[in-house]
Formats: sequence, C-alpha cells, structure tokens
Amino acid sequence: MAEQVLRRKHRIYFDDTNQHPPEDYTRLAAWLRKAAERGDVEAQFTLGYLYDKGQGVSQDYTQAVFWTRKAAEQGDADAQLHLGSMYSAGVGVPQDHTQAAFWVRKAAEQGDADAQFNLGRLYHHGHGVPQDDTQSAFWYRKAAEHGNAEAQYLLGLTYALGDDVPQDYTQAAAWYRKAAEQGVAGAQFKLGLSYKDGRGVPQDDTQSAFWFRNAAEQGDAEAQFLLGLSYYLGLGVPQDFAQAYFWLDLAIAGKLNASNTEQAAKFRVKIASHLTPTVLAREQERARKWFEVHQAKP
Repeated sequence: MAEQVLRRKHRIYFDDTNQHPPEDYTRLAAWLRKAAERGDVEAQFTLGYLYDKGQGVSQDYTQAVFWTRKAAEQGDADAQLHLGSMYSAGVGVPQDHTQAAFWVRKAAEQGDADAQFNLGRLYHHGHGVPQDDTQSAFWYRKAAEHGNAEAQYLLGLTYALGDDVPQDYTQAAAWYRKAAEQGVAGAQFKLGLSYKDGRGVPQDDTQSAFWFRNAAEQGDAEAQFLLGLSYYLGLGVPQDFAQAYFWLDLAIAGKLNASNTEQAAKFRVKIASHLTPTVLAREQERARKWFEVHQAKP
C-alpha cells in the first residue's frame, strides 16, 4: 500500500514542506510525548508520525508503531490507516496482511476515503482478506463517492469493462472526469479517448485533444502519441507539424506498446519531411530538455 502521510494539517503546527528548523521538531516531540502519555489521541498519532519520519526524535519504527497503535485503539481513523500500512509493508512490525486489512477496515468503516480505496485493493488482490471483486468494487465506489481520485478512475474502468457492474460508458466517462479533474493522468487519457470515440460523451475532437494534452504533460506516452497525431491531422487543435513531431518524439521514448511505437515512428518520419532542419533540431532539443526536467522529478 502507498505510504500514508498526514492529511489534516491542523493536527501539527508545521506544514507539509517540512522546512522548519530541527529544534522546532525537537520541542514539538517533547511536548507531544507528555500529551501522548496522558492519552491525547492527536498527540499519540503525531508522535508516531515523528518517530516514523525521524523528526525531532531518532527514527524508530517500533516507537512509531507503538504510538500509532495507541491512537488507532482509541478510534483515530488516520492512525488506523497508517497502522494498516505499516503492517502491510512490515515497517516496525512483522509483515501481516491480515492485520493490515483489520486496521484498514476500521478506518474504512469510519468513512476514510483512502482507507476505503486501500481496502478495495486488498479485496482485489486477496491480501489479508479473501479475493472478492464484488467487495473490491463496493469499497472502490465508497472511496470514489468520498472523492478519492484513484478510486474514481478505477470505478470508471470498471464501468467501461463491465466488471461486476453492467457496462455503462456514460458512467465510465463521468467517473473518468471526476478523476481527471483531480489530475489523474490515466483518467485524463481515458476521458480523451471517450471524447475521441464518442463513448459516453458526445464525440468532440477539441475536448479529446484537451484531455490528451493534460495526460501527455504528465508523461503518459499513449496520450503523447495521440496528441501528436491530433496535431499532425489538425483534429481538435490547429495543424502543427512541429508540435506533432515533439509529442511523437516523447511518446516513442516513453512506454508505448510495440504496435503504437512502430506507428509513431512512421508518422514521425513523415512529419520530419515537413520541417526545416532548424525547426527539426529545435523540437528534438525541446524533447530532450522535457525529459531532463521530468526524469529529475521524484
């Protein structure tokens, strides 16, 4: 399961950038320990987090589990979810998918969207619970309805494929949109396809290119390929051979399947014939710099 981090900024006085001086964390940890020992659930959870990250205290996963468990046993959903993730990864405790599912379920039943999504994944893979696609879809829907973007995307895929629900392209596109608007590249690409093919939404090349671009700018190679073709053919965007070359160049260097890689390479050759040597060199350099920037990101 993905590492869970603090989602309620009001629980601690510093922000997610963690740019405060070390002594701030040391003072905070000392104050939190006193409150945690008195049974304060907020302090217990946050102290566990500090031990997990080694902020203000020496990093100690055993202590992190100890204080996270204290908060989880008092019903704190964030702590329950985080404790579940620690059992899942075997951090500070022996790896135990059954215990992971136990704690994640407690958080999910309190309406925590991330926990509901993770519980759906546990059912999907059969980790700590019997494999059950019906239960998986149930929890994905709960998470999606509470705004979890990844769950919204997966629910869209579920409707598109007709897995455990009647196939419904309108529902698929609606859930893709919710996830796409939250920045999920896969959902942006799928929504672009929906507009391209007119599945679940009116056929609209402009909307298709718009969503392909959003996904392409996040590094989705399939979206880069189709955005390049959109520029080559002038579908939903003005015809622009330089832009077409740039996006196809990125797509070919990305994770396209073999068939699309071959097609993209053929189109790139055709497009290059429309460009002057100066423009061609410029677009190749632009693609190289794009990769430098994006590969440097974590």
